Amino acid sequence: MSKEVGAMGRSRRVEATVSARTEGARRATGVRADAAAAGAGSLGPGQRWSAGRKRDVVLRLLRGESLAALSREVGVEIYRLEEWKDRALAGLELGLQDRQGEPGAAALDTAKRHIGELSMDNELLRERARAAERRLPLAMRRSRR
Repeated sequence: MSKEVGAMGRSRRVEATVSARTEGARRATGVRADAAAAGAGSLGPGQRWSAGRKRDVVLRLLRGESLAALSREVGVEIYRLEEWKDRALAGLELGLQDRQGEPGAAALDTAKRHIGELSMDNELLRERARAAERRLPLAMRRSRR
């Protein structure tokens, strides 16, 4: 019986030492160490996946990590990881498209510039007409209306 009591005392001391080390401690991801050890995933309750976290997971996928293993590790369904990866690749393709050599771009820019100049000229002419009208004698102003 004394052996059982001694074993129980040792196990309690080990549990107390482990819980004292992990109680309140947090990992670099912001998850409590004891929650992560219990299999709570990479996010705590109430936390959301930011774009940066998603980017890091997608980069791990692109480096060749196993989809199933990564899904288990981060606590996200496989279909969702595949969706993140597809979106990232679509964004990458869109970002790499070369739009500098479009033939109509230069002509469009020139036309926009010309329209802006014409609009400015119209505004200046209207303002000159208003100013000239203000300088007319009162009798002439009344007859014009």
